[in-house]
Amino acid sequence: MPLPPDYHLHTPLCRHASGEPTEYAARARELGLTEIGFSDHAPMPKDDFDQWRMPRAHLEEYVEKVRRAQREHPDLTIRLALEVDYLPGYEDWVRDLAGRHPWDYFIGSVHYVAPPWAIDDPAMRSEWRRHDPTEVWSRYVERLIQAVESGLFEIVGHVDLPKKFGFLPQRDLTPLFEQLMRTVARLGIAVELNTGGLRKDCREIYPGRALLGLAHRERVPITFGSDAHAVAEVGADLEQAVTLARSVGYTHCCRFVGRRREMIRL
Repeated sequence: MPLPPDYHLHTPLCRHASGEPTEYAARARELGLTEIGFSDHAPMPKDDFDQWRMPRAHLEEYVEKVRRAQREHPDLTIRLALEVDYLPGYEDWVRDLAGRHPWDYFIGSVHYVAPPWAIDDPAMRSEWRRHDPTEVWSRYVERLIQAVESGLFEIVGHVDLPKKFGFLPQRDLTPLFEQLMRTVARLGIAVELNTGGLRKDCREIYPGRALLGLAHRERVPITFGSDAHAVAEVGADLEQAVTLARSVGYTHCCRFVGRRREMIRL
């Protein structure tokens, strides 16, 4: 099965990944991938915001590492991107980042609904037992809607991330997710199929089948990403993700060039 672009790859600069971009690229070629994209965790205005993203001073190094991979693997299309946290009040910072380099896309992700608690951080997993899961999920989706409405991103990252550790809402949040998908569709943003969830406690792609079916009904475009934090994870389970996408009716996914979307057949 031809594999779609893997648009969610990290680097050691985020301080919780291993392997150089040129090694990721070599692995992608071994797997038969024709396109990948590096989207490491973007810096925040202050380096002490958390411990799992690149410091501000490393942004130029990050770009050069990706450019080196492009030079060393000219037969592989390699996109330059960032995974950017959305937090209200930081919109100008994201705009500042956007103007620094000719990025191909930004993945807008939500990790925080109540800073300093990152809901997917294993070191802070115990915080889940101090919160109502339904409330956390609700706030998470509401924050995603804000991220989409900001117009700062081309792709929405892991839209059901709160399931990572198995903490699920106790009431049906379908109406809230419908609002999210309608907003995504209206603004022409893509949702990623992130296979990293298969390597977590939830053992499920982000998003799950029901939510992906909702995205398809709203005609939301999709991308694919392994969320690789190591060379061996490049392209991980993309075939399974394609099968899932096809099972709900998708026939195409997107690629991005200079922050502009192009549709390609699965």
